[in-house]
Amino acid sequence: MKSEGSENGCSAGNCCRVEAVVTVDERGQMVLPKEIRAKAGIRPGDKLALIGWEENGSICCLSLISAESLGGLVRDMLGPMMSKIDSARSGTGTARVE
Repeated sequence: MKSEGSENGCSAGNCCRVEAVVTVDERGQMVLPKEIRAKAGIRPGDKLALIGWEENGSICCLSLISAESLGGLVRDMLGPMMSKIDSARSGTGTARVE
């Protein structure tokens, strides 16, 4: 899968758009069209995280992100916080955990 920050990857200036319409079968499965898989760099065995946005008790929007990219986002968000916690625990820093 394309990684964040790659030449053709997502950036703040890019806009979301409808890439395809898919049908959910009786088992709850859907097929991502070949062209979309190729464009997104999705290969057999890749893990995707399904992200949902909830509004008024119902999910109004779904998005897929590679599990690899999601892991990177979590590390980017939690890394600085964990450094502060580690510093506070070891007594080497003056960081305050809020």
